[in-house]
Amino acid sequence: MSFDTQALILSLKLALCTLLFLIPFGIWAAYQLAHSKKNKSLLEASLALPLVLPPTVLGYYLLVTFSGVQLFNQPLVFTFTGLVIASIIFNLPFAIQPIQRAFEAIPLEINEAAKCSGLNRWQAFKLIQLPLAWRGIISAAVMTFAHTLGEFGVVLMIGGSIPGETKTIAISIYDSVQNMDNSGAAMMSLALLITSLLAITLSYQLTNQKKVR
Repeated sequence: MSFDTQALILSLKLALCTLLFLIPFGIWAAYQLAHSKKNKSLLEASLALPLVLPPTVLGYYLLVTFSGVQLFNQPLVFTFTGLVIASIIFNLPFAIQPIQRAFEAIPLEINEAAKCSGLNRWQAFKLIQLPLAWRGIISAAVMTFAHTLGEFGVVLMIGGSIPGETKTIAISIYDSVQNMDNSGAAMMSLALLITSLLAITLSYQLTNQKKVR
């Protein structure tokens, strides 16, 4: 029986790095989509592709795209950097859609009132729209975090199973099952379940507090 602590730490690191880069971009992209009125269906469909594409298909296309590509003199395939970039791509809909829906739910009267008050677009975004979209941002962060922890197909295609570099806890669970280490797989699955449950519980707690205020 073995618990791969290194794989769990790597998964948490990957999830946090993904959030660091993706949530700011998700807020910007969601804001643009929510306020766009022309021909946004194709863009929305493109961003939603990771929801419907099998992970191995998306992983294959990313593998082909990343092959031979270097960033900071390091290859993207079978490296942690490549995993982060792949994680950002396959989490796009999980980060953008909840925030976009939150922006779209803001009544037009509030935006009009902001204009009448003399606020420019940036001031209205920072002082009014961003606070009102807070619940969507929290939901996006939690969904992105939990999805990153559990992703298997894309991670395996791009990163393989290099301990300490690309072997996430999802890959470690699979390896444990392959090696007939059912106890280790059960313990790591339970840890993943508890971590995801805590993240979702925190999300509900924060959003409920926001409602009360």
